[in-house]
Amino acid sequence: MIVLGIDPGTTRIGFGVIRARGNMFQPLGHGVISNAGRDRAYDFNNTARALTELVEKYKPSVASVERLFFSKNQKTAMSVSEMRGVILLVLANLSIPVREFTPLQVKQHICNYGLADKKQVQKMVRLLLNLKEEITQDDAADALALAICGALAPSTGKD
Repeated sequence: MIVLGIDPGTTRIGFGVIRARGNMFQPLGHGVISNAGRDRAYDFNNTARALTELVEKYKPSVASVERLFFSKNQKTAMSVSEMRGVILLVLANLSIPVREFTPLQVKQHICNYGLADKKQVQKMVRLLLNLKEEITQDDAADALALAICGALAPSTGKD
């Protein structure tokens, strides 16, 4: 099974792609979709195009997308939610089933501890994927963690 993990943002959308066979994971690619942040319509279109290209390249059977939780910055929450909507629409149009995880669920799946910090999560992602070097982009590391969660989660019957 190939899983695409996506960490939504406005100017930086992390992506990570893995192949999963049982509890064995192989990294296929990771990185960031970058947007200028000046023109929302352009950024939406850029994200949709780049995400479509990723799906065409890797042909994932499922996608894992972070479910947002914001308690402080409501302005950021709105713009990230709008981009998340673009991401979900593109995946729906491409018939890619989506599994969603909160940050707490990701930490629980990856580290077996819901209050793990980013460094702990990244270290476990590297161990699970047998990566020797650090993942330099936090958004990509988060997306790889989401991909692993998507591989580990039981099917809902909708995917």
